[in-house]
Amino acid sequence: MLYKYRAIDQKGERQKGAIEAASAEEAAAKLRAKGLLFDLLAPAKPSPLARLRGRKERIAPTDLARISRDLAIYLKAGVSIVNAIRLASSQYASDRKTAGFLSALATLLDEGKSFSQALENQSVFEIPPFFAQSIRISENGGALPEVLQELSRFIKDQEGVKKQAKNALFYPLFIVVVSICMLIFMMTVVVPQITGMFTQLGQELPALTRFVIGVSDFIGGYWLLMLVGAAAIAATHTIALKTRKGYRRAVHLFLIKIPLLGRITMNAELARFCYMCSVLMRSGVPFVQTIRLAASVQSNEVLSSLFFKASDRLVEGGRLSVALQQSGFAIDQAFVRSIALGEETSELEAILSNLSTLYFEENRDRIAVFLSLLEPALMLLVGSLVGFIIAAMLLPIFSMNIGA
Repeated sequence: MLYKYRAIDQKGERQKGAIEAASAEEAAAKLRAKGLLFDLLAPAKPSPLARLRGRKERIAPTDLARISRDLAIYLKAGVSIVNAIRLASSQYASDRKTAGFLSALATLLDEGKSFSQALENQSVFEIPPFFAQSIRISENGGALPEVLQELSRFIKDQEGVKKQAKNALFYPLFIVVVSICMLIFMMTVVVPQITGMFTQLGQELPALTRFVIGVSDFIGGYWLLMLVGAAAIAATHTIALKTRKGYRRAVHLFLIKIPLLGRITMNAELARFCYMCSVLMRSGVPFVQTIRLAASVQSNEVLSSLFFKASDRLVEGGRLSVALQQSGFAIDQAFVRSIALGEETSELEAILSNLSTLYFEENRDRIAVFLSLLEPALMLLVGSLVGFIIAAMLLPIFSMNIGA
């Protein structure tokens, strides 16, 4: 458990920080051992988000990438891991949460734990499984600085891709939101006013007009129920996605089967897998462990399960390409052939690195094409809906003129 403290050191200077301990008594003993006279010692309160989720708060990927990069630099300069963490913590004096995280790591390392054990035992942040497992394996192989640097680059690249996707989708989402608001305004304000005029005239309305009026009355009368229903469906989907493995697998399978979007999803997952494999292989991680760690990075459960099963075949002496080919899953055949070529030529690490670059570039081009088609398609859809409503409202007026 993490305890925050305020104390005075042997030089008479005030200090604030956090310390990892199993109990308040243990935390007090650790502070006394450091020569600190404390006047405040209390459990660190989790953030509201962490309390809502019922577990540790996730560390920001940008912070994790920066910490990994700094530790790699210090370790390559010959600094011990404990001193490297203390040096890194000095850069987060204004961020108490991150400073407490680094302080907890340093405390656990002082107690004789390894870096990977310290990451698992600290109670400040939830660390991604692939990161902690990569650290554990790299410690055993003596490649901790290299793996930390590669992990920093990997996390930054992934965040860059996410940021680009968010920026690219901002304008289409803006169009969707504005369009929905405009259609709701027309159906709940404009259409009822025109409907009142038709009612006063007592004229028989065309079927198209009656349909639009019916939809308008339904939205006006049940908008609150529709809003609650949409929220309930969204909440049920989110909970089932986190708790129901079968449902999550079905959704993830659907995502990679959708035309165009499915290919983008597949490419993104394969690029992440290839990149992680090349990083771990370059750092000297055993191949079977590499496949399993890279599989744990996959956000798509179907592909993650596929690679985990393939790693079991590797333990039995098989090849990754053969295991993927015999899985029965329609994975990209160019990917399987490239893996087979790398296994035959013993250049698998280089081929995986090139594959990750190719998939990232292909996805960038596909996303650009998709967005270039999405924007006019949305405009056309909105224009069609607005035109449909206007036509439905004008039909009775035209019929009156014809009758006159």
